[in-house]
Amino acid sequence: MSAIPTFSIGPGFNGPPSSANGGYACGTLAGLAGAAGHLTGPAAVTLHLPVPLATPLEYRVAGRRGHVWHGEDVVASVSTASGDIPVLAPMTVEEAEQAEAAFDGAAHPFPTCFVCGTERPETGLSLRPGPVEARPSTVACTWTPAPALAGADGRIPAEIVWSALDCPGGWTADPVRQPRLLGRMTAEIDALPQAGRTCVVVARLERTEERTAVNTTALYDGCDGTLLAKASALWIAVDLDSVA
Repeated sequence: MSAIPTFSIGPGFNGPPSSANGGYACGTLAGLAGAAGHLTGPAAVTLHLPVPLATPLEYRVAGRRGHVWHGEDVVASVSTASGDIPVLAPMTVEEAEQAEAAFDGAAHPFPTCFVCGTERPETGLSLRPGPVEARPSTVACTWTPAPALAGADGRIPAEIVWSALDCPGGWTADPVRQPRLLGRMTAEIDALPQAGRTCVVVARLERTEERTAVNTTALYDGCDGTLLAKASALWIAVDLDSVA
């Protein structure tokens, strides 16, 4: 019998202060699922509970699914995605810069978030998704991945790409007025971005229903407009007092 993979997510990759950024967690779990060999296509990751930081977790395969366990609790599940992810129209770097200039992070619900936190200028991705004037329910921003994030080949790891696809989607539904956390995410990565090369992230709100919101995101190479990755996500409204 093969050993059960044990892993943990470092404290710097947080969303809320004491739990993992949803996109980073999903990307990490998609990587574990890919290594386990039970997927037949892109990964769909469902987060049942906040993923704890700096805590040993187990990844166990059960048929065509994988489950993340923390003690007796199932924290997340990974399966093969079904359906296609819509492709959002690209934007130029200049258009994205104009949108991010309107980013309203003054009342950010999670200011230390690894991806879009306003209090992480040196240690986070510093994404600033702002509204796109000509596209309703759409936000955009630029992202120039730091060389420190890259692997030996100069490419950015997949879990960081999942992270960059995550938070912009959350800003399509006014997270200041109604904070939400990622509940489910599917991503397809065609090519990993290069460190130091500017990218454009575009996100669109697809629909809201009661406490949930569904959005799609896309990551483009800012120099030639190549689609690098795309994602779809379900977000669930939370009470900030209940989120550590």
